[in-house]
Amino acid sequence: MGKRRGDDFSYVSPVVKYVLFLFNMIFWVISLILVSIGVYARMTKHAEAAMACLTVDPAILLMIVGTLMFLITFCGCIGSLRENICLLQTFCICLTVIFLLQLTAGILGFVFSDKARGKVNEVITRAIIHYRDDLDLQNLIDFGQKEFSCCGGVSYKDWSQNMYFNCTDERSRESCAVPFSCCLLSKQETVINTLCGYGMQKLSTNEAGESIHTSGCIDKLVNWLHSNLYLLGGVALGLAVPQLVGLFLSQNLIQQIKDQIQLQQYNQKHRVDPW
Repeated sequence: MGKRRGDDFSYVSPVVKYVLFLFNMIFWVISLILVSIGVYARMTKHAEAAMACLTVDPAILLMIVGTLMFLITFCGCIGSLRENICLLQTFCICLTVIFLLQLTAGILGFVFSDKARGKVNEVITRAIIHYRDDLDLQNLIDFGQKEFSCCGGVSYKDWSQNMYFNCTDERSRESCAVPFSCCLLSKQETVINTLCGYGMQKLSTNEAGESIHTSGCIDKLVNWLHSNLYLLGGVALGLAVPQLVGLFLSQNLIQQIKDQIQLQQYNQKHRVDPW
């Protein structure tokens, strides 16, 4: 550093600094919204029902994701605003770890697709068992079965694993039934017949197929994934780009802050000892 720069000179670019701050602020606000939605959904449920299917509770998932986003973006916001290298490095490390975890999960999911399919089947089975215990879970399953035109995990008879739809209790009206979201609906129907799935598990696949969807949701989901690879690639890219932008800006700002510290030390040294 041969030539001494003026005291008003700074290596830290205001553009990089405040773009990184605004970038983190946007995701910080989003994280607060996610946590708020998760807490509200959690508070409006019955505690017993929520605990019964904790592993598939969307409210818990929103709260976890929102909290992680809040902590990471908080480091990014304060680190960029205060030009704090420690917070910025923490932000970089967290983004790098998340990016690598997403990449690893994608590769493992592709390589071990059979095991991933088995895990999905376990999750769907638990969801079927707790179908009546949690309203959010019930709405989620009904939405999925309607959208994918499917019923159950592997087949419509998976609903026998639910205590309300099990065929053992003949006294129940819902014995051997399936949810109405499994039913075939014509465009002419304006009112949904919620009893259309009653007694369907007693029928053969061909007979039941006249009234309900008999294919399981796992096969339909796999087929949907195969036919929407470009969409999934776009979603993956959409998740990766903000992380890479955040990494680039934060690393750039860290280097600028280090250069500025060196400049200050240099100026201070030559102010005391000009030779």
